[in-house]
Amino acid sequence: MSDLRALIMALPNPIILIDGLDRISGANRPAKDMIGADCDGWHYITALRQPVILDAVEETSRDAVTRRVRYLGNDGARDTTWDVTVSRADVSSGTMVVLSFQDITAVEEAGEMRRNFVANVSHEMRTPLTSLMGFIETLRGPARGDDEAQMRFLAIMEQEAGRMHALVEDLLALSRVEGQERVRPTEAVDLGVLLGEVIASLTPLLAAKGVTIEIETANDTVEVLGDRAQLWQVLSNLIENAIKYGADKDTVTVRITAPTHQPALRQIGVQISVIDHGEGIAAHHIPRLTERFYRIDSHRSREVGGTGLGLAITKHIINRHRGRLRIESIVGQGADFTVILPIGTGTVET
Repeated sequence: MSDLRALIMALPNPIILIDGLDRISGANRPAKDMIGADCDGWHYITALRQPVILDAVEETSRDAVTRRVRYLGNDGARDTTWDVTVSRADVSSGTMVVLSFQDITAVEEAGEMRRNFVANVSHEMRTPLTSLMGFIETLRGPARGDDEAQMRFLAIMEQEAGRMHALVEDLLALSRVEGQERVRPTEAVDLGVLLGEVIASLTPLLAAKGVTIEIETANDTVEVLGDRAQLWQVLSNLIENAIKYGADKDTVTVRITAPTHQPALRQIGVQISVIDHGEGIAAHHIPRLTERFYRIDSHRSREVGGTGLGLAITKHIINRHRGRLRIESIVGQGADFTVILPIGTGTVET
């Protein structure tokens, strides 16, 4: 019996042994941590308390059939899901029931994320598709000979098709950056030159909103090792959001600092800040801004052409570059999105 106890003590998963007197005759450290007490010698009903487990122990003790059950728990910080295998073993000291616990919380959370992702994509696609189908039916019927109505409907159809195209492009971009996240980019990128190209590409949007870009950069050339196309996307996403959600006919400030020690990275790096003077963001929204499809104002986001994926893509790109994204905002005073990127190839300390 001492050998059996020594064996379960070496196993990483929670293991509990129940003897013929329905007492816990052995429990390893993970099992005691899970229960929250030293349960040796306890009646198993006192220690376990989960009806589904109690039933499985009783039935397996009687018929020796191995059973697998699942139950929900809580570790004090979050809900947990456990998969429990209940089996009977005949040893020299008699018959014992062996319980093996496996924490499948991460698997369940991944499944939930996948289901939510599919549901969100379906929801985002359903609205423009429904609009397109309705307008096509109208063009074939009541509006067949109405040139003015046809032009109006075709313009709306083009807008809805553009929304679907933007969503598909962002989904593909998200998939690509997730696939590359563990591969460290090594191309030298001049941030000043890149910023100029991004701003030039946003000229029509700046003109439409009457917004002016104010650039503050270090005197010297600031280069980082990165993926140029992805860094272009980061700057474009952040500046475009500042233009769209900031105040009309106002100024958006883009600031690139000189290389200096960055406490967030624990190495030399630079900061790129995009600052607007719009409505700002309430504090409870900030931690969730980089979640896929999370929107503060869904109606406004769709009106300005947002897919709900831009900041999620931005976060993954910054992670690939071993950087950090810091978001600060005061309601009514605008928002400050700051990207902190390391200069060299050294590993960021954690």
